[in-house]
Amino acid sequence: MTSASVTANTPPSNWGRWGERDERGTLNFITDESRARGAACVRTGRTVSLAHPVTPVTLAGGGPVPHGLAPMPAPVQQILYFTGSPARALSDVLVVNTHHVAMTHVDAVAHFPVDGQVYPGVPVNDAAAQGTLRHGSTTPFAAGITTAGVFLDLAPGGRLRPGHEVTAADLDAAEERAGVRVQSGDALVVRGGWVVQRDLDERLPAMTLDAVRWMAEREISVLASDIGDVPPGHGAPPVLHGVGLARLGLPLVDNADVSALVAVCGELGRHTFLFTLGAMPVHGASGVPVNPLAIF
Repeated sequence: MTSASVTANTPPSNWGRWGERDERGTLNFITDESRARGAACVRTGRTVSLAHPVTPVTLAGGGPVPHGLAPMPAPVQQILYFTGSPARALSDVLVVNTHHVAMTHVDAVAHFPVDGQVYPGVPVNDAAAQGTLRHGSTTPFAAGITTAGVFLDLAPGGRLRPGHEVTAADLDAAEERAGVRVQSGDALVVRGGWVVQRDLDERLPAMTLDAVRWMAEREISVLASDIGDVPPGHGAPPVLHGVGLARLGLPLVDNADVSALVAVCGELGRHTFLFTLGAMPVHGASGVPVNPLAIF
């Protein structure tokens, strides 16, 4: 297969496009040209975070080193967990629910299987074993992602109505308002005006197959958005994850915070920037918390 299959009756797919064991998916669209295009957008160095802040919830303090972690020398460990006054040092043990709706994170391509397979057609039992992923994991994110970024606002000055189904026409209209054109290798940042963890009691807007086809045709490398799929139990299939992630191999930055980005784009009068994403170098996971940056 040499290009994404995009027809009226079948979902687009990149299975086989870059080989039967490819793990990068649409990150393959990122080239020196797309990175240089993003770098050319940096004029002032102004930086905007696209991540929601995380407030930890205390589980426990101190305790033994969890199984599998490299032990720290006992005297140092004792100092770090000292709770007297004054404290000598402070430390934490963080347990992360990677795909939590309140956390901005990037999905690895194996996060969402379809028909018993993960991108690009690898059986789930082959991809996952003994509590870790052997294929399609967060490993490609460890090197970081840098490319040109484009911001499209689907609901300027407000938010999409509850249950709105985002189509290619919506993306075309947002592109026209912004005066930009999304190109191959671009990271696409989309605003619907919703905060998922706050608005779960309403019917969330969602991407349609038509919108995902648009993304396939434009060959975007990453999608960061404050909206995504309909929640489970709402009747519609999860197209963005089931097709975008699982069939296109499109890494999804779920639960992005674009509130500051829309303000800066409005102030500067432009919707393009350098997009960077430096994930924790975690290998073998289905996702990892991230702090994507838009640099102007």
